[in-house]
Amino acid sequence: MIQISALPAFTDNYIWLLQDHHNQRCAVVDPGDAAPVQAWLTMHPGWRLSDILITHHHHDHVGGVEQLKKATGATVYGPASENIPGRDVALNDNDRVSVLGWEFDVFAVPGHTLGHIAYYHQGLLFCGDTLFAAGCGRLFEGTPEQMHHSLSRLAALPEDTRVYCTHEYTLSNLRFAAAVEPNNPEIAERLKKVSQLREAGHMSLPSTLALEKLTNPFLRTGETSVKEKADERNGQDNRAPSEVFAALRTWKDTF
Repeated sequence: MIQISALPAFTDNYIWLLQDHHNQRCAVVDPGDAAPVQAWLTMHPGWRLSDILITHHHHDHVGGVEQLKKATGATVYGPASENIPGRDVALNDNDRVSVLGWEFDVFAVPGHTLGHIAYYHQGLLFCGDTLFAAGCGRLFEGTPEQMHHSLSRLAALPEDTRVYCTHEYTLSNLRFAAAVEPNNPEIAERLKKVSQLREAGHMSLPSTLALEKLTNPFLRTGETSVKEKADERNGQDNRAPSEVFAALRTWKDTF
């Protein structure tokens, strides 16, 4: 059995830790800082870091890779089309990798960055900065069309899939979602719950795709109420869902 837990890093990053208790091996996803991982390994003698999974090249996701690889000899997996420090295995769309005895499917999800990838194992999604709880990543490199397609692809996975994104942005994302859909009761309820969680010092992740489809405006671009709000914001008739997405993303950037 593999246990998944979060190692907080910086102000709002999570480094996901996967633990194989049978073999005392572990893997981490997007270690932007080596220190939290090294601290965990120090506190758990006998455990070995065997694998490092990277979703994209931003420093807050790769900053600890080389230090961890040097200390542990871990195998580093990352997108083929991005400059990933210490990468051993370059991954492309539809590749498959075995980590801690689990098979992960690799999805190309461009938008936040052009080479961004996500890792999916039945019921589990490690999606970096593509899909957030109640939100999505900024478009630093890709187009709205690319990001909308990437999100649509992730949204097509089974609804019980647990979403392990890498930032604690849920509260601010839900405040935006409430502005987009002020009459959505699921958003109001989730905003209340997450506010209580955060006030108590608890994390809001992981999410599920079922919950995202009910409360994440970026996955709800086909809803009439979302389209009408996007039209109102940019004064256009946004006919395609990708156009609705673009209007929402522009609005969120300055929200």
